[in-house]
Amino acid sequence: MRNGKKRARSEPGSTKQPRNKYSDNPPDFANLASLYPSFKPFVFFSGGRPRIDWTDYNATRELTRILLLHDHGVNWWIPDGQLCPTVPNRSNYIHWINDLLSSEIIQKSLGGDGSKVKGFDIGTGANCIYPLLGASLFGWSFVGSDYTVVALEWAEKNVKSNPHISDLIEIRDSKLLPQSSSDPEVVNREKEKSIPEEAETTATVQSDYPVDGSKSYIEPAVLLGVVKENETFDFCMSNPPFFETFEESGLNPKTACGGTPEEMVCDGGEQAFVSRIIEDSAVLRQRFRWYTSMLGKKATLKFLISKLWEVGVTVVKTTEFVQGQTSRWGLAWSFMPTARKIIATPVVKKTVHSFMLENIKRQYSAVDVLQSVEEFFKSCGASCKLNSSTFSVDIVASNDQCNTISKNVTTDVDSARSHRCEKQSLVGSSLQVPEDNLSFRILVFQQMPGTLLIKGSLQQKDIPLSGLFSVVFGSLEESLKSKFCR
Repeated sequence: MRNGKKRARSEPGSTKQPRNKYSDNPPDFANLASLYPSFKPFVFFSGGRPRIDWTDYNATRELTRILLLHDHGVNWWIPDGQLCPTVPNRSNYIHWINDLLSSEIIQKSLGGDGSKVKGFDIGTGANCIYPLLGASLFGWSFVGSDYTVVALEWAEKNVKSNPHISDLIEIRDSKLLPQSSSDPEVVNREKEKSIPEEAETTATVQSDYPVDGSKSYIEPAVLLGVVKENETFDFCMSNPPFFETFEESGLNPKTACGGTPEEMVCDGGEQAFVSRIIEDSAVLRQRFRWYTSMLGKKATLKFLISKLWEVGVTVVKTTEFVQGQTSRWGLAWSFMPTARKIIATPVVKKTVHSFMLENIKRQYSAVDVLQSVEEFFKSCGASCKLNSSTFSVDIVASNDQCNTISKNVTTDVDSARSHRCEKQSLVGSSLQVPEDNLSFRILVFQQMPGTLLIKGSLQQKDIPLSGLFSVVFGSLEESLKSKFCR
């Protein structure tokens, strides 16, 4: 996506939504500048390619505005400082939900003919991006909730600016509790979450999620206290606050997406926020067919999936959204009965592995990590080809070289340069793979500030050495974490 350049994402294990129009066709900045004069001042040419300055909030906001107008027929705007969403990334999430709704995993409909889809966007924000995309792409109806004055005001403005879909979208103030439910279980839960009379009138709930070991925190209502009595939905979705502190959210100098503390931060970060959605879903259960959320950290998935099975869900689904050099994860669950028996697939040898480098020391960048990956494998004699434009390293290693790596987990990457051999240098654009050798690719993805995703993909399939690849990749993980993470 960045710089209007296509980035191939067809490697094993990479994920993209084929129905997302931006999947293989990133926006053409030059063409958009010629069609929309307001965008032209933000486009410049470097290396013969049209680019924009991703650190310029006005540029990223104008790009979002014209993409929504040009590709979706949607009028849109947000005031300075509000979170500016990227359209291709948000489209991935919407299309994934459509895949879930179209699947035969669970019961097709909660009632009626199943032709009308109704979604709930938790924390829709001033941008109201998900209801606008869902309504324009699929004709879905939406309730979008939020609680700040600015978010509610501008979400309403964005809905009213699009009269062709405005009847499909309701913006709901989560501070104003709807009529209490007659469901005893819901009533009891809402009583547990009630606020003392002397507290402010803002609807808030207290979570069981521990902060600092024992403390709880208070946040605006999520689903309970916002969903009306007898209301049912096909799905809910959320782009939760990813961060625990506002300082953490602003560490990436390469982008300027804006965002207020209410949009970016909550106590306990995304793990705590989505835990609250899970807690509410355990009460509402089949009032929603699917509960979903986007996540910024892969490490969050394991904890949340465990929590989901504890509350008795029938189905859990996950996915990875890869757009440009950014990865996000999707988590979905349901309490609906399965529509068909799910047959476990045979266990296969894993050819794709990944891990997160979190809390990276400030002096290091993704380029440093990429170069260290190359040095790690060159130190044992493997052949490597580094591609800085795709942030990848292609490696060919013999059985003996892989065994050397597995026996020397604590290899000092910094000392690898002294072990280089001229015979390891590469000629041409591809690596020659001798028979029975391992051929794999290591990719480095930029995540949120201070976090990188490292993904390894075995290029051959169904070979005896695939088990050894897992060991080698584990050795790489230990080496990189030792050097780069605090």
